[in-house]
Formats: sequence, C-alpha cells, structure tokens
Amino acid sequence: MLTSVSSNKNEVSNVISLKTLGLSFLLSSLFVTSLAHAQPTLEKLWLAEGLNIPESVLVYRNGKTNFLFVSQINGDASTVDGNGSIARLTLDGEVDEPNWVTGLNAPKGMGVFEGKLYVSDINEIVVIDIKSAQIEKRLVVPGAVFLNDIAIDAKGTLYVSDTRTNKVHRYEKGLLDDYLVKVESANGLKVIGPNLVVGAGTHLYLVDKSKNRLQIAAGFAQGIDGIESIGKGDFLVSCWAGLLYYVHLNGKMDLLIDSQKEGINTADIGFDSQTQTVFVPNFAKNSVTAYKVVTN
Repeated sequence: MLTSVSSNKNEVSNVISLKTLGLSFLLSSLFVTSLAHAQPTLEKLWLAEGLNIPESVLVYRNGKTNFLFVSQINGDASTVDGNGSIARLTLDGEVDEPNWVTGLNAPKGMGVFEGKLYVSDINEIVVIDIKSAQIEKRLVVPGAVFLNDIAIDAKGTLYVSDTRTNKVHRYEKGLLDDYLVKVESANGLKVIGPNLVVGAGTHLYLVDKSKNRLQIAAGFAQGIDGIESIGKGDFLVSCWAGLLYYVHLNGKMDLLIDSQKEGINTADIGFDSQTQTVFVPNFAKNSVTAYKVVTN
C-alpha cells in the first residue's frame, strides 16, 4: 500500500463533490467516453519466492532508498505467536532482507509517515523506525480483534480497519478512537485527499470528512482486501481469494486476475505510481508477483 496522497487528489475530491451534488451521471458519462477504448491489462515482470505467508506489500521510496516492505504472518493470521516479521525486497524482486524486522505476531497492513513504518498486528499498531529497523512502540487498540489494513493521510492521521468488529479506528495526535462503525467486514483502506476509501465486504465506499458514505462500486466476487489509487479516479482492488480488479471512476470493473482455481491468493496489494507496477502478495504460495499495469 502506498501511503502518500496521490497526485490526483484534487481531481478525485472534485469528483466526489460533484457526485454529492447528484451530478455523477454526467461525470461518469464523460469518463466512459474518454475511457471507452482503454482495456487495462497486466504484464508479468517477476516472481519473488521464499517468503513466509506474505500478506501485504508497501512501496517505500525515499530519495535513493527504494524498497518493498512485505508483512509476513508465518503462522495463523489471528494468533499471538511472535513468528511474524517484515521482509525487505528491492523493486526488482530480490529478497534483500527476508527478516528485516522480527518479533511481530500476524502483521498485515502497513503505512509510512516521517520515517516510521506502522504495522497492524492483530490488536495493536506496531511502530518501527525505518532507519534503525527497530520496534519503537506498540499501540494497543482497545476492543480490537483482527486489525487489518492501514492508511495514513498527509498530516499523519492513521486509519486501521478491524475486519472482525466491522470498525475503522483512527489514531490522531496520540489518541485512538472508533472513526467508523458498522462497516461490514472492513478491510482495505486508501486515503485520497480528505477522504477515505474503504473496502467493506464486496462493496467499495468513499467516506468524506463528514463520514458520509458514497458507493464507488459493488459486486466483487469475493471480499475486498487491498485498494490502490491508480490515477484518473480509478483503482486497483484485490480480493484475497485470488482476484484483482481494475475499477473505473464510473464503477465499471474489469477483472485482471482470477487465480482462484490455482489457489494463488491476491492479498493486500502495493502499487508504484512511478512505474505503474502492482505488487501482489500470493499468501499461501509464499511469493510476491509484480505486474506492469497497461491502460492503453
């Protein structure tokens, strides 16, 4: 998951305002026309193997320091066993540090802010200093059962979903609260400007700063896992069971991957906007696959 606010945030914010005013049909029609001939496809770039139940991929770019962080459960996804870790890969798929940080339980979603890596880990948020690769603190989230994805806005406000309690928690200025409740099977999160995109079961919602919910798309064949903004108001959305969708601004969905029969999971994806590359953790296959996203 990328955690920086995308360059198209103003565009998407404007889109949201128009939809709120009931002009979604006109806007969608314009985009349907402009994208009528765009058939997104994937080109496989590489496969990195030898991981330990990779759940999430995060692209980290900081000047000349460019990595992929991969959360590794290495056990049961809800068990406190101390087996979890974070791996560090190059952008070319080389496993640089298979156990860059250890001592976690079942780490899942990740986000970066000001040199710190934030990781969801069952009922707590683990804060890791990237420079030293050391765990700095563990923030226990009261009532949490199965913390999943993380998203961070430009000011450092952190959002973390709990799939079992149907909540999205917020960590802001040192305080934790229940930001959203009754979000069915809350999982994937993505910050777009002042808004939060949430994957809730088979529905993709946009939540504005007043907590109004707007449905972006619905009808995914499995529960949503990862969400990435790809520009033009479009998204890549993964479903853990083995599905990856391209979701257009108007709600149209193109299925890019269906590897359910092969048992190849598509868990919490990461996306590199500079190279238009999506990184797919294959979970039970202990691998990550990289694909170039081609939209024209």
